[in-house]
Formats: sequence, C-alpha cells, structure tokens
Amino acid sequence: MKILVLTNLYPPHYVGAYELRCAAITEALRLRGHEVQVLTSNHGLQDNQPVLEPNIERSLHLHGCYGHPWLKLRALKHLELHNNQTLRESLMVHQPDVVHVWSMDGLSKSLCLTLQRSAVPTVYNVSDNWISRSLTGDVWLNWWNRRQGSFASRIHRALWTLLGIRRRCDVIAPTNPISEIHFNRLYFSSARLRELTAVQGHKVQHGGVIHCPVDTKHFQGTPVTRPPRNWLWVGRLAEDKGILTALRALLLIKNSFAGELHVYGKGDDAYVTMLKNFAAGNSLPVSWHSATPAEMPDVYRAHDALLFTSECEEPFALTPLEAMACGLPVIGTMTGDRRELFRHGQNAVTYDAGAATQLAERILLLQTEDHLRTNIAQTGHKEAHERFAMAPIVAQVEECLRESLPE
Repeated sequence: MKILVLTNLYPPHYVGAYELRCAAITEALRLRGHEVQVLTSNHGLQDNQPVLEPNIERSLHLHGCYGHPWLKLRALKHLELHNNQTLRESLMVHQPDVVHVWSMDGLSKSLCLTLQRSAVPTVYNVSDNWISRSLTGDVWLNWWNRRQGSFASRIHRALWTLLGIRRRCDVIAPTNPISEIHFNRLYFSSARLRELTAVQGHKVQHGGVIHCPVDTKHFQGTPVTRPPRNWLWVGRLAEDKGILTALRALLLIKNSFAGELHVYGKGDDAYVTMLKNFAAGNSLPVSWHSATPAEMPDVYRAHDALLFTSECEEPFALTPLEAMACGLPVIGTMTGDRRELFRHGQNAVTYDAGAATQLAERILLLQTEDHLRTNIAQTGHKEAHERFAMAPIVAQVEECLRESLPE
C-alpha cells in the first residue's frame, strides 16, 4: 500500500509515547514493504532550518498547542489555508491508497473535512482524547458555525460571508460544522477510550480496538519468581497516579513489609515535597529516582515487582506491560482500560483504586504466596510477548488499513 501518515508531531520532535508509537508503527509498516510518507508539523524546527528527511514532510503549522500561540482570526485564516493546501498537495503528489491519521491536537480539524472531500480512504488511530477534547474546541470551525458570540464577532462573520470570503476560504479550508466530520473508519487503543469518546456524543461506537504495542526487543527478561524485595513504582508524581495510596499502604504494613519501594518519576515540586515528607516522617523504606526512557528496561530488570496505582482514566497504560515483558509480577488498579489488561490472580494482582488497605493486603499476598507470584509473572510475561509485541499489533494495523481500501 501507499500510505500517507498525518500527525501533529513526529520524532525526534515529540512530547510522549503517542508520537514514538506512531514512528515505530510507521517504520514497521515500511519494513513490511509499504510505501509510507509522513506529513507532520514544523514543531521543533528553527526558522529556515533545512530539513533533509526522506519520506517526511514537516510543513504543517500548529495552533494553540505545545507552545504555539493562539492566533487572531486573520492569522488563523492564513494558517488554515496553508495547512489544507499542504495536505491537498501531498495527496496530489503522493497519490496514497489510504491516509493513516494519528493525533490531531493542535492541527486544523478542517483537515478531516478536506480528507472527506478527497474521497481517499482514511483510517484514524485514536490513542488520546483529541476527538472529545480538541475537536469540539477547534477555533476555525467553531467561529464559522457558532450562533453565539460577541456582537462584533457576529458582524465580522456576516460581513465575510456577504463579501464571499467564506466561500473562497471554504474551497481550500472547509468551514463546515464539526458535526459534519465523520469517522467512517477508526480504531482506538482501548475499548474504554472508545466508550468515553462515544459518551461525549461522537458517533464512534463502530470503531475497532487495537491495543498499544510494547517494544519487546528492549523490554524483555525472564519471569521473576523470587520473593520481592525491590519494589518498583513508575510514573508521573501526581495525585491521580495513586502514589500517595502506595505510601499509605506501606504505612499500614510497615512492620510486615520485607522490602523497599523505589519510586521513579517527577512531578510538581510542592506535591513531591509532600510525598517525601510523608515517607520520611513515617520512616517508610522508600527512595526516589529518575531515569531516561532508554534506561527503563534495565530499571525494570533490577526489580522484583511493580506497583501500578494509577487512579485516573488512561487511553492505554504501557507501564505495566513493559514491566510484564521484563518478567515482573504486577499489582495494579482496575480503573478504565486496565480491565482489558489485568485478570486478578491470572496475569496480575488487582485492587480497587485508592483503597490503601486493600493494596496493603495485596502487597503481603504477593510477598508470601509463591505459587501466585510465579503464576502471574509467567502469564503476564507470556501475554506481553505474544499479544502485545510490535509484530502482532502492526499486523492488526496493517489489516485495518487494507480493509479500508475499495474492493
């Protein structure tokens, strides 16, 4: 297939796992023999910086996101015209069989309408909340179609319409209502994310589910069956990640806990200080660390078990999968997408998010029950490598793209 990837950010200019996953799957599709062209933003580039990257065009402009300013209407009009004309030219030059759309945060949502008008089969990968969050907040489409607003805004809109400016813009940069954007073919990183998006009123119930892959070439190890002494916590140090629940659980079993908890992560200074004071004030066996993404496989392999205490809805949690792939038994919450990953007593030990007493019991259970610990470590390791490795996930993506082509 000839595939055009449309996305807001693309490595080496990225902010998180979404962009890294886009690049990894794009490269995997190339290795499978597909011709893949990437169209992305100029985020991270210096003015007039020459860019020599085969198959990657960094020429779209971002708006109100990742440090890019919110623009006034006239400047926004030029941005919308530029982005849509760039997409049209890319479609004309590369003649893709299918367009593979990733995150649209900060990009013109009118591009979705341009793709509809082009009639080129389009498949959306949805691994965050951009449909429910930034689609409905798109400034360009909202300005043209809202009934409310200031008197000056309504006069301005009426004048541009009367003078034919809207009609001329619409030829290049569509001004249709957001309700006219249709996601005929899309897949989500979890069924829970699909459900949350549908609850916001978007017609996406027909979307498929393709879970995020874990890079098992780097995240690998043998199942850990020894009694855990070096416990690991990884993530953003914030209230919704449940780190305080973990500390409260350790306090409850302070005299029975035969190990240490090593916390890897960063967060707001005031919150981190509170956490450290709580741990130190209660003489808890907790230490604080940080590591680069490249160092994380070794971090996992240096530990005996993972606590995954997140109490928030996430598109799909990769941290427990990375730990499983490295052989660690996992204790985790069943919030949101984790119901699609964890099975209590089979591939993980689970507890109710925020329940420190229950988490304390689970920690002691994993510490003392050899058979349970061995079983979940081995099962989790096997599933991470067989179900969530890059190869089977890319095969699902490839099939989804292929099925979108006309017969």
